[in-house]
Amino acid sequence: MDNSLLDKNKEVVRRFNEEVIQNGNVEVFNDLMDDDFVNNSAPEGGDKTKNGMIHTFNNILRPAMPDMKVTVYQQIAEDDWVTTRKNIKGTHSGIFLGIAATGREISIDVVDMVRLKNGKYIEHWGLNTLSAVLAELRSGQ
Repeated sequence: MDNSLLDKNKEVVRRFNEEVIQNGNVEVFNDLMDDDFVNNSAPEGGDKTKNGMIHTFNNILRPAMPDMKVTVYQQIAEDDWVTTRKNIKGTHSGIFLGIAATGREISIDVVDMVRLKNGKYIEHWGLNTLSAVLAELRSGQ
């Protein structure tokens, strides 16, 4: 595959992380999402569509961490896939999945794989440390 296309794919994913996850830009989200998008990492019984994805960012993460910052550490592109290692960090100043605000810093490490089709997200797989972060918040440590 052409290196310029691989670089373009990485830039789409970087833009998604900055403008959508970090800044909550729904217009950019709609521009970057294919109508047939599937989030293979959605919780069991959860919405695997693009609607479920934006709901997670703008109705769960953003209210819990309004100062949320995404840092992309590495990206690797191959064919129509981009793998990103990143961190999502912010101050726990709102209710987060039933946990009242603690004022503590939340730091979620993430590795995700996104498949792109015509420059748009069509499929997502990911692993993150959210369950460990939630356990720590619940225990008050």
